[in-house]
Amino acid sequence: MTAPAASSRAWLLNAMTTVLLWGIWGAFSGLSPQYGFPETLVYCVWALTMVPPALIVLALAKWKLDLNPRAIAYGFAIGALGAGGQMVLFYAVTRGPAYLIFPVISLSPVVTIALSFLFMGERTGRLGAVGIVLALLALPTFDFAPGGSAQGGGWLVLALIVMLCWGLQAYFMKSANRIMSGESIFFYMTVTGLALVPVALALTDFSRPINYGLDGPGLAAVIQVLNAIGALTLVFAFRYGKAIIVAPLTNAGAPLATAIISLVALGVMPGSIKLVGIVLAVAASLLLAVEPDGASQAAAESS
Repeated sequence: MTAPAASSRAWLLNAMTTVLLWGIWGAFSGLSPQYGFPETLVYCVWALTMVPPALIVLALAKWKLDLNPRAIAYGFAIGALGAGGQMVLFYAVTRGPAYLIFPVISLSPVVTIALSFLFMGERTGRLGAVGIVLALLALPTFDFAPGGSAQGGGWLVLALIVMLCWGLQAYFMKSANRIMSGESIFFYMTVTGLALVPVALALTDFSRPINYGLDGPGLAAVIQVLNAIGALTLVFAFRYGKAIIVAPLTNAGAPLATAIISLVALGVMPGSIKLVGIVLAVAASLLLAVEPDGASQAAAESS
């Protein structure tokens, strides 16, 4: 199975949907731990919220699931890299400062761009290249917070592992779309996420008070379903678009949306460094959105 032609602007619609949903999710994702529902259990809820969209898209695809060994290997690799990276992140934030860990992780598109350039031959025009550079410059600023002290060096290795996992996941997501359907990719992502639930439960400290009320798992489900649907639209963004454009656009756009929503809904004013990041992300998003796709660009050059 080959992916649809890159001339479709469906990639932009799906990418911007991911940006919006992950932006909202990012603005409110911290509420669950604040209300006494630990992050490890939030992961369990997230894994469960992946199930409804997975079943819906499979039903729309008439339950056609790619079952050849290569598709299965791709699907589980994508799921393991995503969910496994999340597991490592849980441990990393207990070993080091989040204000240093997340900027490192946010550079995962560098891995995706490098691999897509080298192994899939993806290229972009001048606007896209400038947009990619601006996006990469913007990414670390959204999670940067001056002050604090590093708690040993082990956290850096863990952060680099998460960055590598998520960069590889995006690359494999694009590569897999060449041989299997987006519905199948998301199904295997869901199965892998569920398979790691016992690990998350084992990492949970049940000796501490846990909020099992509506503002515990209930609130987590409402928030995490945004993450799940955003992951689904990201799969289709990679299906229709170039990884070297989709990865930096979504990774810079989502924190941008989070910053704006936090400012409007929560009254959180970003610092000067984050304001610089917002300006860079806006410019990057605009450039990446207007960058001509491969087919239309070729047609323009031949006319």
